[in-house]
Amino acid sequence: MTELDSFPAPPPQSTRPELETDYTLSRSDIRHFAEHGFVKLKNVLSPETIEAYEPEITGKVIELNTQHLPLEERDTYGKALLQVTNLWQDSERVLEFVSSPRLARIAAQLLGVQSVRLYHDQALYKESGGGVTPWHADQYYWPFATDRCVTVWIPLQETPMEMGPLSFAAGSHTFEHGRDLPISDESERVLQEALAEQEFAEISEPFELGEVSYHLGWTFHHAPPNTTDIPRRVMTVIYVDAAMGISQPVNKNQEADLANWMPGNQPGETISSPLNPILY
Repeated sequence: MTELDSFPAPPPQSTRPELETDYTLSRSDIRHFAEHGFVKLKNVLSPETIEAYEPEITGKVIELNTQHLPLEERDTYGKALLQVTNLWQDSERVLEFVSSPRLARIAAQLLGVQSVRLYHDQALYKESGGGVTPWHADQYYWPFATDRCVTVWIPLQETPMEMGPLSFAAGSHTFEHGRDLPISDESERVLQEALAEQEFAEISEPFELGEVSYHLGWTFHHAPPNTTDIPRRVMTVIYVDAAMGISQPVNKNQEADLANWMPGNQPGETISSPLNPILY
């Protein structure tokens, strides 16, 4: 049995062929990603495709969510997000979305690698009244040997500034200060000051429907509160170089990620668990 045999096969004919077709990246898109550690891309998904998958994703978030405290009783991280991970394991419809060759091919092109595999997916829903998502870098949580990992951030609705779109510190993927900080009030305070001192421009813009962003694991980012009366619905997929090696975990979060998202794998090995199939 190969690693791919354990990953459920998508339906023979996708209900949305757009997920199977190529998206054309420009040289300036690839250059922007390399220089700034992120890129925003318009019209990656059509409104029809988003409309076809959003109800299933949202339904699974509601079904699988384990956060039931009122907003006012949560800590900063709890106020920022409802986070549900690996929805693809609970829904063939979500699997079809997460395993999209279109989205994976963009990731491979931006990373400059031949092939990418799935690390995991995450639905990140910011409720009405949800608070700030503090400054952080995702790779703090991931025991990876290189920086060839990227997240696609896919809003499932038009996302104005009032709804809390993702904001990036352009070029901060080269900045090592603060990489030891988990998402917290401290990371928001320390990184806000440090990134400003280094004059990393903060890029904070709304997202059109169908526009997505890709950012490297070490790119610092955050998001403002959602001051609207509508939840900010976002689906993400994290891709890694198919040849990614696993490093020795340096914190408890990385130990947990190794156990949860790469079961059976050990430091020094290449990622190859049944949860991490090659997508492109």
